[in-house]
Amino acid sequence: MLNFTVGPVMSDDAVLAIGSQQVPYFRTPEFSEVMLENERLMLRFAGAPAGSRACFMTGSGTASMEASVMNVLSPQDKAIVVNGGSFGERFVQLLQLHGIPCHEIKLDYGQPLTEGHLSGLAGKGFTAFLVNMGETSTGVLYDMPMIGRFCRDNGLLLVVDAISTFLCDAFDMKALGADVMITGSQKALACPPGISVIVLSPRALQRVESHQSVSMYLDLKLALKNGERGQTPFTPAVGTLLQINRRLHDIDAAGGVESEVARMSMLARDFRQKVSVLPFTLFSPSPQNGVTALLTTKVPAYDIFTTLKDKYGIWICPNGGELRDRVFRVGHMGALTPADNTTLVDAMLDMLGRG
Repeated sequence: MLNFTVGPVMSDDAVLAIGSQQVPYFRTPEFSEVMLENERLMLRFAGAPAGSRACFMTGSGTASMEASVMNVLSPQDKAIVVNGGSFGERFVQLLQLHGIPCHEIKLDYGQPLTEGHLSGLAGKGFTAFLVNMGETSTGVLYDMPMIGRFCRDNGLLLVVDAISTFLCDAFDMKALGADVMITGSQKALACPPGISVIVLSPRALQRVESHQSVSMYLDLKLALKNGERGQTPFTPAVGTLLQINRRLHDIDAAGGVESEVARMSMLARDFRQKVSVLPFTLFSPSPQNGVTALLTTKVPAYDIFTTLKDKYGIWICPNGGELRDRVFRVGHMGALTPADNTTLVDAMLDMLGRG
């Protein structure tokens, strides 16, 4: 199987080898040291400001999205949220569920966010801004420097879902003024699913300390307190956390975040150049490095997904809803190479040649 989905992605041999081992007991000094290393490396890779902390939550990215909303924000806030697809809509739903007033910037699928969308919102009493840096459902990369400037100018808390962009596209919490960054183990970290990570700035940490959580499992005060000693309040996905540790060390040894982002950018450019001979077009003028969303008008997109899976042993990412037959996505995260891109494009050429 060759996996071009956007998660879980292809893991390298070192990560897979850890997954084949017996999972150890975790209430030990040895595991605590692994977790403290994980936090140190995550803070550095995220460009987090001094005094920041990281929480490793056993749950999908949505668990950390909800934990961030319910622990950092309150009904006294007034939030702006960007909704350009399935995951922007998820932030809207979470804000509504937790009774946090919000203004929704509703974008068409594939549409970039512009200054025009923000200009009328300055000075209107908003306290927070929530955005999926990359809207995974459409492959769009939003202009984070522009968003960061708007938030700084208006004193807004900035919450960023970087689940499909962390280690794929340039991101620096301190430079952007971001207060919360969320990511997941199964994306560019290229580990099995099961762990999501929340990086909290000092300002976000103050919010967490001042709020009373209405959840035990998603209580970030509890997670932070246990994290001081390199532990978690409940049984975590131990094996995945060990794999994350190996992956973080390997990224560091290979040149760090800049090197990994450059690799993702190279893979994305290589694929887009090779696929240009096929009757597909980029779905958005602002694509992210980790995923390419392609528009098809001649062949239903879902048929491309099923044929590649069933006939060629290659996985790409389908879409649902109204994009089901128009758009498919190709991921560039994980242990992929330019040769793998060639294999996928050759399979597409063969598939279309066979009608």
